[in-house]
Amino acid sequence: MSRFPHTLLIIVLFIGLAGVATYLLPKGEYERRFDESTRREAVVPGSYHTVNAEPLSPFEILVAIPRGIVAGGEVIALIFMVGACFYVIEKTGALKEGIVMLTRRLKGREEVTLVLTGLFFLTGGALEGMEEEVIPLIPVLTMLTRRLGYDAFVMVAGSYGCTVIGAAFSPLNPFGAVTAQKIAGLPFLNAAGFQAVAMAIAFALWMMMVIGYGRRNRIPVTTEEVSVVVPVSIQHKVILLIVGLAFVILIIGLMAWGWSFNEMAAEFFVVAILAGALGKLGLNGTCVAYVEGLREMTFASLIVGFAHGISLVMIDGKILDTIIYGLFIPMEELPTALSAVGMMMSQFALHIVVPSYAGQAVLTIPILAPLSDLIGLSRQVCVLAFQYGAILMNMISPTNGALMAIIGLAGIGYDQWIRFALRRLMVIGFFCVVTLIIAGLLI
Repeated sequence: MSRFPHTLLIIVLFIGLAGVATYLLPKGEYERRFDESTRREAVVPGSYHTVNAEPLSPFEILVAIPRGIVAGGEVIALIFMVGACFYVIEKTGALKEGIVMLTRRLKGREEVTLVLTGLFFLTGGALEGMEEEVIPLIPVLTMLTRRLGYDAFVMVAGSYGCTVIGAAFSPLNPFGAVTAQKIAGLPFLNAAGFQAVAMAIAFALWMMMVIGYGRRNRIPVTTEEVSVVVPVSIQHKVILLIVGLAFVILIIGLMAWGWSFNEMAAEFFVVAILAGALGKLGLNGTCVAYVEGLREMTFASLIVGFAHGISLVMIDGKILDTIIYGLFIPMEELPTALSAVGMMMSQFALHIVVPSYAGQAVLTIPILAPLSDLIGLSRQVCVLAFQYGAILMNMISPTNGALMAIIGLAGIGYDQWIRFALRRLMVIGFFCVVTLIIAGLLI
């Protein structure tokens, strides 16, 4: 058994550290106003002031855990219902037959499959900031990548890692670039061409590193997995077609109908019922499989809920704004050429305590946009620094519930993931520094 702390213990330790910080850090806050463009509360620049507030009691810190689960209710419902849906599909046998057929057809083209899979998740991250949605797909992706001869690290990096790359570099991510540009007073799709080129290069760099690791660490595919040929039945083809159609409807719903987590969860509940009926599980059998699927998703769902408690402790303890103030005010003293890099690194550090990058945009961009004007830096470069710093941190942040749930389901320890991801993330980070310097000259 690994001596490194369990995923759940890491999250609880961070909740405890946040609670201790309420005794050590000065209490302060920014004034806030409602921003019509983003429909969120935004901080008022220059309004930071100290306040009198008591540190949280040990019991109040513990109460943040169930409050975090409640706060993450919609995300947790999505993880439960999508995960249970795929468990039902797996019980019908359609999933196994489909993956066997796919991997046999792709034999000898495994790296092409990795790139296509990565493109799918890159698109999800770029268009709608896909993150928690990856969690219930992990069992399916594990089965697919194992049959292709790759381990869990390739699976996570080629799926979740690509969503993070897409979200960080995209000009279309509504929770990243779009929100930050609105707050900064920039037009929609400002510098979109520059961002698209940077995203393409970052994706190419990331996939080169993932494929390189995959080549060096191929795992043997069992003789049974290679030789067994099971024709896909008509019922199973229909089930797989429904699943594919569900993803098409999901994309349309997100892009055109304003869907959120609840609508996505409801859609996959319908898919589970249809799959169970077509797979001849019967109503009772479908319900039994669905409940088993819910049970399988419990750990991942609770990790996401626990992680929400970290920011609740800091907000209640009046230290979150103090941390923001301490990180960004020193940017005034940096040379213009280095200020964007400093902003990115500060956003990177802040994301440990603010796991939502959309919330981080609301907290920081109102402060950094006028600061950018003051030091002669383009506001668009300020937005890029936010995107690169805050969103890329999702790749390794121990307070990111989605990441911790994903590596937990994949059977990867946090220490193992850090050893795998950190070096590769540093390459992407260096590319971000170069990109910010170029953007400072061009934009």
